[in-house]
Amino acid sequence: MSSLRSITLATLTKDIRLEWRSKDAINSMLFFSLLVVVIFSFSFDPNAEESRQIAGGLIWVAFLFAAVVALNQTWARELRNQVLDAYRVSPAPANALFIAKVLGNFILVSLLEALMAPLFMIFYNLRALGPAWQLIPVALLGTWALVVNGTFFAAMSLRTRSREIMLPLLLFPISIPAVQSMVEATRIILTGDGAARFWIVLLLTYDVVFTTACLALFETVLQAE
Repeated sequence: MSSLRSITLATLTKDIRLEWRSKDAINSMLFFSLLVVVIFSFSFDPNAEESRQIAGGLIWVAFLFAAVVALNQTWARELRNQVLDAYRVSPAPANALFIAKVLGNFILVSLLEALMAPLFMIFYNLRALGPAWQLIPVALLGTWALVVNGTFFAAMSLRTRSREIMLPLLLFPISIPAVQSMVEATRIILTGDGAARFWIVLLLTYDVVFTTACLALFETVLQAE
């Protein structure tokens, strides 16, 4: 257990340090999300009542597509100088590498959401009519759902010829239940129309199931040629 924790922490620290120096992923995600916010704010009337109904969908679609930018770069760094091949032949547990990558992506996407959420609220004149605190578990569970599957499928598509295209083809269909839960929960909280507890529980169940599955299958994916 201590070995798993130390390797996970070392890998996570290395990834965060590299991203802090390059800022490739966070800059790309911020630019893409900002572009989505501005374009849709011109397409829809931010003062209209319908904006409260569609804001959840716009927010999570923007975050989903922006997250793909970071997820595509998750394993690209490990291909340089055969770092991934060295990890494969080492006695280090495969799940330590996977957990570190998931946590790194979770931090990046959460940072993006923290920066972009106020802009969404300003551009679309949003105010939660329901319990606003429920947006926190929705954001945390939804972000985890995106990054745990995205990290896993990014590793699966790493050695394919068109991995930038393959990742969305694998990730988007499997993320439909999670995205629907995130969108519906956000809409209910913003409009105050009912309770979001069902969708939050569904999102939590989704996270548990797919996190367990990804951890169980990652070593096979890592060792695959």
